Amino acid sequence: MNLTDRIYVAGHHTLLGKALLRQLQQRDYSAVIASSAEEPDLTDRADVDAYFNDVRPDYVFLAAGMTGGIGANQKIPAELMLNNLLIECQVIDSAQKYGTRKLVYFASSCSYPRSCRQPMQVASLMTGPLEPTNEAYATAKIAGIKLCQAYRQQYGVDMISVIPANMFGPGDEFGVEDSHVIAALIVKMHRAKRAGMEKIDVWGSGSPRREFIYVDDVADAAIFLMENYSSGAPINVGNGSDVSIREIAQMIKEVVGYHGELCFDRNRPDGMPLKALDSSELLAMGWQPKTPLRLGLERTYRWFVETNGVIDS
Repeated sequence: MNLTDRIYVAGHHTLLGKALLRQLQQRDYSAVIASSAEEPDLTDRADVDAYFNDVRPDYVFLAAGMTGGIGANQKIPAELMLNNLLIECQVIDSAQKYGTRKLVYFASSCSYPRSCRQPMQVASLMTGPLEPTNEAYATAKIAGIKLCQAYRQQYGVDMISVIPANMFGPGDEFGVEDSHVIAALIVKMHRAKRAGMEKIDVWGSGSPRREFIYVDDVADAAIFLMENYSSGAPINVGNGSDVSIREIAQMIKEVVGYHGELCFDRNRPDGMPLKALDSSELLAMGWQPKTPLRLGLERTYRWFVETNGVIDS
């Protein structure tokens, strides 16, 4: 990408979209298309078509689409699935139609089968049943991967799919019930600390293991891949390490400064027993993550309290 190329971050208001804007701005790209007043309804065929006809982006990062934790996936699976399917169809088709040179689509580690070999390799996609707690969302993300491959095959367009590990960072959605685990635990422990609560509940047994990656590292990797990767095969973006939910909860407890007890609620679902990515292909290309887990948590919590107007000493 040249610094003056028109770059469209579809979904710039999302956790990943915000990180992509930060990374592109730090690199002095001068024609990033990201005004919220300009972005169309990405689920609407006519809106997206008119938008691409008008702005003609050279490069597209497709970071849009509803997402959420286990709670959201249980409550609104149809909404999550439909929103992601519609956005993928409209953006990918318009990118091809209006001459986008390259598109990066972001899938999800939920796309892998529940019981596949760990760490998860691209070859394991679609080789077994999905995790039931997020099956609808995962099916939509798989459809996006296959759509990129189909457009690549039929039209010869350069569309690649990136599968990141569990992302977290500034700009996340912080809620107790529907957010991803790190954001949910941060807000829950922060409120408990301020209220002087002696204990809080944590969903599940605490034994499942997850690979977490700071969102700015994913954005950095996506720009690297935009410039250095061209294949129909998806590529994993992770840091090569995983922790248990119990371990990440304890780490967040220390970062937040909460001194109460963590009570693991086994009546709540655990999700997949282990989700870790084999990112050896990306790492062999020379890319490396820059943000240790603890530092990422500290930056995320600081952003959370500053954004909410509550800065604790």
